[in-house]
Amino acid sequence: MSKLLKKISSGMLIATLAFAMGACTSKKKSDDSMGPGGDMGAPAIDSQAMSFDASGSDSGNIAGLQSINFEYDRAVLSNAAKTTLQGNAQWVKANNASVQIEGHCDSRGSIEYNLSLGERRAQAVKSYMVTLGVSAAKLSIISYGKEKPLVSGDSESAYTANRRANFLPLSQ
Repeated sequence: MSKLLKKISSGMLIATLAFAMGACTSKKKSDDSMGPGGDMGAPAIDSQAMSFDASGSDSGNIAGLQSINFEYDRAVLSNAAKTTLQGNAQWVKANNASVQIEGHCDSRGSIEYNLSLGERRAQAVKSYMVTLGVSAAKLSIISYGKEKPLVSGDSESAYTANRRANFLPLSQ
């Protein structure tokens, strides 16, 4: 009798969990305070009002706003990156724009490590742009680690292209 009770309890538990999961996924909340992917606190991107390429500076289609690259396993800005960031800072100020700085890594290393490295890269960019006179309130950061490569592959050229900071103008 005890085995039969356990089987029934087990089956009821599975059915209840399946029902609960289905109920949770069928309800969709509409909350404008959520950012992309439902992240609270992340700036929302309004694809209707945006007049810029949704890929940001990675697209190469936003005149005056360029992505920068990093050395392997580093979050230090090179002189070339600083020169590019000076132009990006001028663009942000001239357009009175808010920009999300995305930190990216190549495919080597763990997910956790690359998320941390991507965040350090984005923070280094933000800190430097603030020293150039950009309001910190106009800059937000996010790390994608190795999750959004610009170039596929496991070659040195792909690794180099993927170690970057991308600049995404946000709708106002």
